[in-house]
Amino acid sequence: MFARVLVQVTIQLVRNPGSHERSAIAASLIEFNASRIGRPTEDKLLALTVTEPETGNIIGGLWGSTIHDHLHVDLLVVPEALRHGGIGRRLMALAEQEAIDRGCRGAWLTTHSFQARGFYERLGYEAFGIMDDFPPGHSFIFLRKRFETPGDVAR
Repeated sequence: MFARVLVQVTIQLVRNPGSHERSAIAASLIEFNASRIGRPTEDKLLALTVTEPETGNIIGGLWGSTIHDHLHVDLLVVPEALRHGGIGRRLMALAEQEAIDRGCRGAWLTTHSFQARGFYERLGYEAFGIMDDFPPGHSFIFLRKRFETPGDVAR
């Protein structure tokens, strides 16, 4: 028989949470996860920028990270006037190559139905989850891609 110890706690809404609250909340989860799967490979940021030559201003780019042997693309932005010129494809190819160089086996990202699902699918990504009506009238889509590495067996 297991005895449960009841602990008195206070639950409160934090109106303007910051990094302190997030770090404190995440600490227990990180420890729990580490007890089950070991420490993950380092969460390493990845950034590629698109700059305006005359000003040096960043006008777009890709922001992501690599962890658990996967690339996560958090943001991909190509200014509307520059779309359909191959910049997005080049950003993704560079990010994927860097991820492979870091030992990643695949990538994942999210997009909305009004954004770039077709673009990612043309790059070999496949939808593995869809949340309908988020935002209302649209869908939130999870996509993934497995990288082909020299050790992979042809299927």
